[in-house]
Amino acid sequence: MASGRSLERSEAHYYGAGPALMPTEVLQQAAYDIINYCGEGVGVGEISHRSKLADDIINNTKKNIADLLSIPDNYEVFFMQGGGTTGFSSVATNLSSNFYKQNGDLGIRAKPYYIVNGTWSLKSFEEAKRLGLDAEVYYNVKQSNGKFDDYKTNSNKQLPKLNKDQVSYLYYCDNETVNGIEFPEPPKVESGINIVCDMSSNFLSKKVDVSKYGLIFAGAQKNVGLAGLTIYIIRKDLISQLNEKIDEEKKIMDKYHLPITPIANHFPTVIKNNSAYNTIPIFTLYILKLVTDKLIAEGGLENQQKLNNYKSEILYGVLDKYPKLFDLPVNTEARSNMNVVFRINGDGLESKFIEEAKNEGFTGLKGHRSVGGCRVSIYNAISKQSVEKLVAFIDKFAASQ
Repeated sequence: MASGRSLERSEAHYYGAGPALMPTEVLQQAAYDIINYCGEGVGVGEISHRSKLADDIINNTKKNIADLLSIPDNYEVFFMQGGGTTGFSSVATNLSSNFYKQNGDLGIRAKPYYIVNGTWSLKSFEEAKRLGLDAEVYYNVKQSNGKFDDYKTNSNKQLPKLNKDQVSYLYYCDNETVNGIEFPEPPKVESGINIVCDMSSNFLSKKVDVSKYGLIFAGAQKNVGLAGLTIYIIRKDLISQLNEKIDEEKKIMDKYHLPITPIANHFPTVIKNNSAYNTIPIFTLYILKLVTDKLIAEGGLENQQKLNNYKSEILYGVLDKYPKLFDLPVNTEARSNMNVVFRINGDGLESKFIEEAKNEGFTGLKGHRSVGGCRVSIYNAISKQSVEKLVAFIDKFAASQ
């Protein structure tokens, strides 16, 4: 059936936002290992998720992530099925329960607060509300500016002062994939407030001080792997939960109408079972292991961040060169290194650009359906040479208009 087929491929100039391009050498290794892993006669996708082989993959991937991010000892790394949506849904229930487990009944219902600076942080806030939590918006950039163009408000509105005894967590999305907005650093809040961060589309693209966060999560399929897996990094004191079987704790849950977390997304259960309480997508996790192996071998996040900075600088540079043609909606200081968004002024020029780019081998350039325009996602797997070729094409296209 596979006669004449090869594991070789030319470099793909694909800039889709996710599922995204993967390193060819990772896919080639995985292709062999999905047939026969470690001489077992079965593939890595066929082994038991509770076998020694699977346990080694889980533990080695955890170690790779801990090494790349220099994660402190008081944090736990674990994995669950799903993506970013699973992540923000799980955060809402788990951390709300943990707040009362740590603090008991303070006589007031604690609230999670959300920074809404794009599509995914808005979805996260809406889900917390849907689950019955008294979620509040800390600030909403679009309400202040009329559009998602920054990571902070430009208005003179006084932001609410947060009391750590009344805030279960403060949530934000570090890189808004749809809107092309990225935080240069975590938001500054009062000491004692736990910051939760969705890093789905820029995870392992740069150095991060994990100690500033209570919890970080990331769907793998945008920057470091395939769809179906989410990575979590949580400070250990945030793991424990109220127990609905203990009268005193059940009373707190009933009093404040706390939603019960499904067992498959219950952090203490997942961690206790080393991410294998239910069937972890072990092949997808193995891809993440290979990607992190490659990152380590190539000098870690310091080198990767330098490369990503270079790619974004030359891409923004050519777009800024033609301000009458290209409209970049995001304020300069908030521009994403991962997802470069822009509109092209002129009737029919966006369609022409995308068609001509496709003819030259550049694909995945259409903007998200909710905002239109163009979007170039330049994740880790996109090479320096690929971006340089795209920049040359954009320069040629713009000069001919």
